[in-house]
Amino acid sequence: MMPGHMNPRQVKQAMRKLGIKTEELQDVTDVVIRTKTKQYVIKDAAVTIMEMQGQKTFQIVGEPHERRTAAPTFTDEDVQMVMEKTGKTEEEARNALSEVNGDIAEAILRLS
Repeated sequence: MMPGHMNPRQVKQAMRKLGIKTEELQDVTDVVIRTKTKQYVIKDAAVTIMEMQGQKTFQIVGEPHERRTAAPTFTDEDVQMVMEKTGKTEEEARNALSEVNGDIAEAILRLS
């Protein structure tokens, strides 16, 4: 039998023999993938988790909608203050401020 013509039950049996487990997630409302500049939002996505050799892989099927993320809300003075209080580099201070949406106190705590 050609691999492209296997029925779903046979595929599942073959995967089980190879030690591959799959699980369909139920009632998924949305999936969000965030990058530094964008968000991909997939509403009513079909999500399958495949586990093989201790590694989990997520397969997401759906129509993505792209959104731009807002620029971080902090100033160069904020970066300077975090650098002075922590002794960290400008890049480390900017990254910390980005992670906490410009909260100076939180950025200092994270870097200390």
